[in-house]
Parts: sequence; C-alpha cells; structure tokens
Amino acid sequence: MGGLGAAPIRTAVVGFGVSGKVFHAPLIAADPNYSLDVIVTADPERAAVAARLYPEARIVPTPEDMFSLAGDLDLVVLGTPPLTHLELGAAAIGRGLNVVVDKPFVTTVAHGEELVARASDAGVQLTVFQNRRWDADFLTLRKLLRDGALGEVRTFESRFEWWRPEGFGNWRDSATLSEGGGILHDLGAHLIDQAIQLFGPVAESYGETANHGPHPEAADTEAFVSLLHESGVRSRLWMNGMAAQVGPRFHVLGSKAGYTKWGLDGQEPALAAGVTPSDPSYGHEPQQSWGLLGVDGTAMPVPAERGDYPRFYRELAASLRGNGPLPVQPGEALETLTIIEKIHAFV
Repeated sequence: MGGLGAAPIRTAVVGFGVSGKVFHAPLIAADPNYSLDVIVTADPERAAVAARLYPEARIVPTPEDMFSLAGDLDLVVLGTPPLTHLELGAAAIGRGLNVVVDKPFVTTVAHGEELVARASDAGVQLTVFQNRRWDADFLTLRKLLRDGALGEVRTFESRFEWWRPEGFGNWRDSATLSEGGGILHDLGAHLIDQAIQLFGPVAESYGETANHGPHPEAADTEAFVSLLHESGVRSRLWMNGMAAQVGPRFHVLGSKAGYTKWGLDGQEPALAAGVTPSDPSYGHEPQQSWGLLGVDGTAMPVPAERGDYPRFYRELAASLRGNGPLPVQPGEALETLTIIEKIHAFV
C-alpha cells in the first residue's frame, strides 16, 4: 500500500477507558496530522464524556458500527483489553486499515505473529503503543548513556511501583493469564522494552511472579525479571501495584558513575488532568524530581529531558505517509512478549 497523502489521517479509537481517554484521544486530537473521527464505547457515561471532549467525533457503541465506516477511515487504535486485540486487529487489517495496538500487544506470541503476518500480507502498517520510550526519565538516561556519562554500564535496575491495594478498578483486577492479565504482561511490556532499547538483545532471562490481590484466579500482581543482555549488562526489573514503599524508578551503575531517579513520569497524570501536549508545561519534570548522576557524596541533579509521548504519533504519521520507519516495529513487541511468555511458562 502506498503512503497516505497530506490530508489528516482519519482515525478511530476503540475503547474509552484509561487507554483511549487518557492517552490516545488527547494525543491524536492535539496532532494536526490526524483527525479523530470515531470513538467506540458502549458505556453511556464514557460516551457522554467523549462527546463533550470531542464534539466532531462520531461516538458509536460497537466495533461493528465503527467498521461500517471503514471506507472513511485510515487508522484504527485499539485501546481495549488484550484478549480482544487479535480479533479486532485482524478485522481492521482485513478492511485495509492501519492499526495501533496498545500494550499488552496480544495474549500470546502466536497471536502476535498472526497479526504481523496479516498486516504484511494486506500491505498495511501495524504498530504497538510503547509510549514509555518517551518518558522524561528514560530519555534523560538514554542521553547520559549516549554521552558516556556513566562509563561502562554494569547493572540496570528499573521499577514501576505504587501503592494501590484496592486495585485498578477495571478489567486488570480479575483478568487471568490466558486473558492477557497480570502486571508482568502489562507493565513488563514497558520495562522489558525499555531495557532492550537501552542495552540490546537478551541472551538469558529469569522471572518471579506472585498474586497478592483479592482475586485468586487472576494473574500476577507483582513480578520481578532479570535479563542478561548480549552486551553483558544485567537488567533487574520490578513491577508491583501494592508497594507500601517504592524503590527508585531507575538505579544504574557504571564504571565511572551511577544514576538514580525516583518517581514516575508525569505525562500520564497530566493528560488525565486535562493538560494537552500543546501546554508549555507538558512533559517538563520539576527540578525536585530530577535524577542524580555521579558518585555518592558528589552526585549532582541532571536536568530532565522533556517527556514526549506525542512523538509516537508524529513518527507514525511520517511512516504512514512513507517518510520514515514505524515508531515501534511489531517485531520488537514480539521480542518482549516472547520473554514474558517464557517467564510465565517456568514460574
């Protein structure tokens, strides 16, 4: 399929929970490369909010309603639970539509390979929303590594932890492993992807998971992953939604210096609060949240790079128009999912 023209990329967002409402719809609406034409949600309250926030979009209750408009669309964004991604993604691809799938990509590697093959055969673009590649702290760490500020990196520790013992209040709380549930499947997709982006392919992996939530049939609520990269770097990754005290977001040790950063990126809460990417404050971390670089006793704060989730859609627009690579190659999502699947098979 040839690249799209200069006209706005006609887009549908399927699902208007956290994924659709907080991430995709605001980023798409703020980017002049796109028009937000359709939002799919069966929830009346969410539909009312969507209609208020995006009065020019058509609000429809089912994917079938959206697919009936496929001739007027270029792109479908799936912000639905992972159990639906294979069916909805295949249906969109079968109608000649490009597809963004939120992570978790799909429930199994086999399903992911099927979607990738279908997209290739149909000549459409398929990508996965790995927005954490554009966290402020991740971009800052990437710059430090590029500049050689840490010397030869030996160990990389990354945590995504918070205190929410009551759960998410959505499908994640009770989803089983076969449904794509669990914190390893969900947040592990981000942390493993980040580690691979920084330090390259993985030679060996090991993991631990546990379920401390109120739903004994649900997948893991806590996970630890250890990765030995082919580069020799060891990554240790923690995910926990029930952490009464959290560890550092990043703790990286090199031959010259270390880098330690506390606290999560602020773009998600900003978007949830209605801050748009065009706001001058968007993506800027306050100085008190900057990470420390150096050796104990002499470590100094490092100014944070600006967080940039909108970059995903900027790069996607260029790719859809034939002017660059996808922001996330689907094979990269499969690489991460393969590691997660292997860990689940042995714990």
